[in-house]
Amino acid sequence: MAANSSTVSKPSNNTGGKQSGPSAEQVVAAFQRMRSEQRSMASKAAELEMEINEHSLVIETLKDVDPTRKCFRLVGGVLVERTVKEVLPALGSNKEQISKIVESLNTQMQIKGRELTEYREKYNIRLVGEGEEGQGKSAASSNAGEGGRSKGGAGVLVS
Repeated sequence: MAANSSTVSKPSNNTGGKQSGPSAEQVVAAFQRMRSEQRSMASKAAELEMEINEHSLVIETLKDVDPTRKCFRLVGGVLVERTVKEVLPALGSNKEQISKIVESLNTQMQIKGRELTEYREKYNIRLVGEGEEGQGKSAASSNAGEGGRSKGGAGVLVS
């Protein structure tokens, strides 16, 4: 993962005194926040996928066990004694609920990805190391070459 440091290029001439939108720092902060939200959703989805795998493993193990056999289940931090026939259906329903949550998180991550893409295009945000093969100029040199103004907006470079 890249560090959260970012390089911001601003127009060099400050005539007029009024800004027509958020400053480059605000754009970078909002972009970093959106990326952070997407990363936290991805880590939560990965964590829940691991729980699904654990549930599957326990269900497969308990299928071959005598239904009247004792087993123990952790419920809200308390270890409870149950039978296999009581625990198996609960495990199955928990696994289904977790799967639905993972699907919901994946949908939210896709929406957040689209929002990030639109935001990047709106404010001409380029990540460090991206687009180097295309034109070979940094955001600062391309802004300076255009009289201090970028075509698409702030011309922000984010690492």
